[in-house]
Amino acid sequence: MSSSASRPPSRRPSRRLLLAGALAAVAGTVTGCSADSAASASGGAKRLRIGYFAFPSGDLIVKNGRLLEQALPDHEITWIKFDSGAGVNQAFIGGSLDIAALGSSPFARGISGSSPIPYKVAWILDVAGRNEALVARKDTGVTEVAGLKGRKVATPFASTSHYSLLAALEAAGLKASDVKLIDLQPQAILAAWQRGDIDAAYVWLPTLDELRAAGTELTSSKEIGAAGKPTLDLAVVSDELISKDPKAIDAWRKVQAEALRQLKSDPDGSVRAVAAELGISAADAQAQLSQGVFLTPQEVTSADWLGSDGRPGKLLTYVTDTARFLAGQKQIDVAPAEDVVRKAFYLEGLPDVLD
Repeated sequence: MSSSASRPPSRRPSRRLLLAGALAAVAGTVTGCSADSAASASGGAKRLRIGYFAFPSGDLIVKNGRLLEQALPDHEITWIKFDSGAGVNQAFIGGSLDIAALGSSPFARGISGSSPIPYKVAWILDVAGRNEALVARKDTGVTEVAGLKGRKVATPFASTSHYSLLAALEAAGLKASDVKLIDLQPQAILAAWQRGDIDAAYVWLPTLDELRAAGTELTSSKEIGAAGKPTLDLAVVSDELISKDPKAIDAWRKVQAEALRQLKSDPDGSVRAVAAELGISAADAQAQLSQGVFLTPQEVTSADWLGSDGRPGKLLTYVTDTARFLAGQKQIDVAPAEDVVRKAFYLEGLPDVLD
């Protein structure tokens, strides 16, 4: 999805092109997937392909501690790293993932249109805070969002950062067309920043901290969320997994809940796990974790957030509003109705399966 050229955000590839891209993009990573399916069908080990981000969250604690492998010893589990939600969506279209981390904005995109991606949200990993932000280069002299008019601003398109950038521009009285939007993945953003090719960027950790060191933070997802447009890192499961192996989803939810508890009860252990997964110092891992908002399992399944079996929480409204905003910004053609969004929630067994 990354590109060094500016293009209007409303010019989106078709679902067919996305599918073609997905098959090419994930071919190397998930080689043997058809063999995996055959093994499951013939009574061999069950397989789980899990997409994750190199981003501080309970996901990294689960991965580092091999919690899911311990919970599902009869499954062969493969962790696949992605750079953004756009890549995750492509992989689900290609049938190459069973479970994955996914931002609320790309999820809203995924369930929109006449051919929604066959997945459902099943968990909340974190709520975006200061771990996603908009930063301008100091040499631009820009100190507020309105000052970006006419400037080159980079963000990974179809991500939560992209959504928050559009919201920030709107709040500042600017249209997306008032700036030169550039679609870049985090590492490409850093390289473009260092070359002086862009004036500002909206991105997440750890790239964000490197921009902050030589830039001016204009706003963050914490402020944008407080103003009514929150973004979250969700976890989604494929419809096929729901149909064929729902107990694996229950086990996965349990270890995710365990990771959220560890973030509260064992901060030092959490820091060590995240540092090991990201290849950074404990001090840097602690600083990055402190910028996110991590719910307790009880909060995740409360009416304020994901909700419980038969009773979707406020996340339903957040995702519906996100889709409406994206439609208003011409990012998607039509926003799904709330009842369509509701069908994209997998809440079976919550919160009882966490016990």
